[in-house]
Amino acid sequence: MNILVTNDDGINSEGLWRLVRELKEIARVTVVTPESERSAIGTAVSLLESVKVQQIKSAIDGVTVYSVDGTPSDCVILALGKLIAEPVDLVISGINNGNNQGEDVYISGTVGGALQGYFRGSSAIAISAPFDSRAGIETAACVIVQLARMITGARLSSRIFLNVNVPDLSTDEISGVKITRLARTSHINTVYDDSRERRGYYNLVRTAVSEAATKGTDMYAREQGFISITPLFTNLFERPPRNFLRSLCDDLFQAIRQDRA
Repeated sequence: MNILVTNDDGINSEGLWRLVRELKEIARVTVVTPESERSAIGTAVSLLESVKVQQIKSAIDGVTVYSVDGTPSDCVILALGKLIAEPVDLVISGINNGNNQGEDVYISGTVGGALQGYFRGSSAIAISAPFDSRAGIETAACVIVQLARMITGARLSSRIFLNVNVPDLSTDEISGVKITRLARTSHINTVYDDSRERRGYYNLVRTAVSEAATKGTDMYAREQGFISITPLFTNLFERPPRNFLRSLCDDLFQAIRQDRA
């Protein structure tokens, strides 16, 4: 199995290397990621400038690593179009530090990177978890390995694109796994006028929404201690097989419990 890993938190992200360390046990892993943090950049592509790519020494033996002076989308486009010769079975973006949920996924660099893999014929997963304690990142690493096995082993007739949010809980504390839909939003944007200090300058400020999450959404599932899996679509006629999604929650929950037993 060949897996491409990217992120939007940059090459030195703790979540990236925790993910790669786990995936290395089940697949051939190539890392192509921005050299620095590129959060909230969505699907931006560097069309008007050259992009510098450097192959660097990996912190984990047997993993090929490239650092890119560009966006997560740049990374995946370069990886699939130039840097990786073999077919890629799965594109994984993460582990993102913090949640990517609700309609905010449309500005997420983590989701944007995974989306470019999906556009180019691969199944793709974006995965996020709070790093407030070790619990979330460890559970996310366990979850992604099991998901990778299930998706590549299922021999699906079509690609699948999943946005996964993991609560800051250990595998023993997780309530279960839910297939969800996107919440309306998790943040609001406001404009702060900085022109008194610097003429013509403004700051865009994001504030978390305090209203209660709606049942069935990604936000609600995570707040209730569940792992949220949200199928994302770019084509109304290409959706994950219903029988696969139906069995995915129970199979994944059982697998992560057994893995850490």
